[in-house]
Amino acid sequence: MSAQAYPLSAHKFQVDWGGTKIGFTEVSGLDVETEVIEYRHGASPEHTKIKMPGQQKYSNITLKRGTFVNDNEFYDWWNTVKLNTIERRDITIKLLNEDEDPVYTVKVRNAWPTKVQGPGLKADSSEVAIETIELVHEGLSIQND
Repeated sequence: MSAQAYPLSAHKFQVDWGGTKIGFTEVSGLDVETEVIEYRHGASPEHTKIKMPGQQKYSNITLKRGTFVNDNEFYDWWNTVKLNTIERRDITIKLLNEDEDPVYTVKVRNAWPTKVQGPGLKADSSEVAIETIELVHEGLSIQND
């Protein structure tokens, strides 16, 4: 069977987020939905509404990564919102093949952080401390390279 016969694996990806080049452990929220407009005019002989496409609606994007000593980049970016000097960034998320070539690219427009979450702390755990940033944005495009 050729390599094209299998779906892409989701474990190898790269996020260009405008900060230091680091690895993220998880990316979620890469979806778009078209709102539905329902309409029926009063003289219609039909007793049902017609459905038309409305505006597109995007989910918030969540990025997760390991917590590092002296790394405050998530909080520094979030603080630009707090100080009303919002730093909007274009973000590129690339799904990579085994040779680390991009095969699926998501481009996110005008993103800014709406939420930063520090790691969950648990005394009897040996897990890595993970911090999370949640982004709002003004649209995304998908390229299947």
